[in-house]
Amino acid sequence: MGQKYTAEELNQFSKQELVFLVSSLQGQMETMNENLEKLIEQVRIANQQRFGRHTEKLDTMDGQLSFFNEAEYLSEENAEEPDIEEVLQKKPRAKKQKGKRDLDLQDFPEELQEHDVPMEKLDALFGEGCWRKMTVEEYKRLRYEPASWTVERHRVHVYVGTGGEHQDEFLRGTRPKDLLRNSILTPSLGAAIMNAKYVNSIPVARIEAEFERNDVHLSRQTMSDWIIKCSERYFEPLYQRLREKLLEFPVAQADETPVDVIRDDRSAGTPSYMWVFRSGEFYKETPIALYKYQKTRNSEHPKEFFKNYKGVVVTDGLSQYHKLDRELEGFTNANCMAHARRDYADAVKALGKSNPDVVKRSIAYQALARISSIYKLEGTLSDIPAEERLVERQATIKPLVEEYFTWIKERLSDTSCLPKGKTAAGLNYSVNQEKYLKVFLENGDVPIDNSASKRSLRTFCVGKKNWIFCNSIKGAQASAIVYSITETAKLNNLNPYYYLQYLLEEIPKLIAEDRTIDNLKLDTLLPWSKDLPEQCKSKRR
Repeated sequence: MGQKYTAEELNQFSKQELVFLVSSLQGQMETMNENLEKLIEQVRIANQQRFGRHTEKLDTMDGQLSFFNEAEYLSEENAEEPDIEEVLQKKPRAKKQKGKRDLDLQDFPEELQEHDVPMEKLDALFGEGCWRKMTVEEYKRLRYEPASWTVERHRVHVYVGTGGEHQDEFLRGTRPKDLLRNSILTPSLGAAIMNAKYVNSIPVARIEAEFERNDVHLSRQTMSDWIIKCSERYFEPLYQRLREKLLEFPVAQADETPVDVIRDDRSAGTPSYMWVFRSGEFYKETPIALYKYQKTRNSEHPKEFFKNYKGVVVTDGLSQYHKLDRELEGFTNANCMAHARRDYADAVKALGKSNPDVVKRSIAYQALARISSIYKLEGTLSDIPAEERLVERQATIKPLVEEYFTWIKERLSDTSCLPKGKTAAGLNYSVNQEKYLKVFLENGDVPIDNSASKRSLRTFCVGKKNWIFCNSIKGAQASAIVYSITETAKLNNLNPYYYLQYLLEEIPKLIAEDRTIDNLKLDTLLPWSKDLPEQCKSKRR
């Protein structure tokens, strides 16, 4: 608190002292107003995040921007008017597809149930012989049966020689290899546990409870131990092969999210991180998503992963990746345009919807309008070859991007927004990341944002909310490997359960006596391999 003066004391001040006092008070008031505006903005954003829709799309943001059209900011004076036929053309009504239900149910086993009328009832109603059979009415219903359990009772026959050269020698029937020594674990059971935890985000404690309700007594400790051992013995080699394949792509993407690990030799509450590295969004033939657990967010982690990589890696604006761009030869970092609009979206949400005109004139809204125009053009290029995409970007999108950066620099120079608010944060973010945000304009394989990585992390983040934390570093590492297998399987339109089961059946057969596996043999198990059984392939493509 500043010193308070009485009226008598102020009357004794000289003119210069009064001028100095008023100037200092003006500075304090300006700072207080800025802080007050910032606090109001933060409260509105917090309320929006808690109670409002979580979207950054211009036309759907909390319903408040649907009153406007960003085109009025970006329209061309000499734009050509559309014909009346184009304006009033009727949208054809989608016809109901015949046979869709039969098509949806064609891959399931069928059980025929006849609902006939007894002969006696027919004769009683119509008279004997006074009736004939019509066309049978047929319909389908889908029945669900809970998981079933079967004990595999293995009997290994043993024989012994009673004479000749092999007298007293034993010969046993071929015994299938156990997944784990003296364990009741089978590929189907292991796949079911992993599918429940890593695909359906069910904590192991809930899996244990569900098994108990079926009179199957498996502790969460036993199941966790199975997951860790199977990931280390069987999935780790496939994970490394997928990593080799990933680094062959000219464009990759990366992101990370915090995760709590209890037993990591650090104080409680210290965040660890789960990193995701995936193939570029436009590589749809053989997509890959790999997880990697690390204790910290240090740049050494992605540097180790990409140490021999030559290509573009799309990320958010994390400085660790910029460091790799400077230090690794052949490594280029591209940034995410979705992150560039995030602060603007928060600023618009903070303005509320009580005064649409104020929102419409705000710098944040105008910035979102420009980015929205870039996205709309980019959205039309998703299904064309990379070469054509690059030509279109250079012709239509690059001028909009250049105009956007010119415009934000003008807004920063004229000091027309609060220096501490979200709008200023958005402007400064774009200026600081300009070099990295423009990389997609020079390479048709580089996506405009890193949304694909966010989608790859979504299943992990949903699971994280359910199971809260990992118990140990080994558990976190095992989770990273299994998530890599299941998420890559989903990207390749595989059924994760049947794929996990198939891997647990086949990989043990490929392990040599020195515990190594030939990569060529592993290639037959990759998610896009044509050698995979039909059962592994998803029926809903």
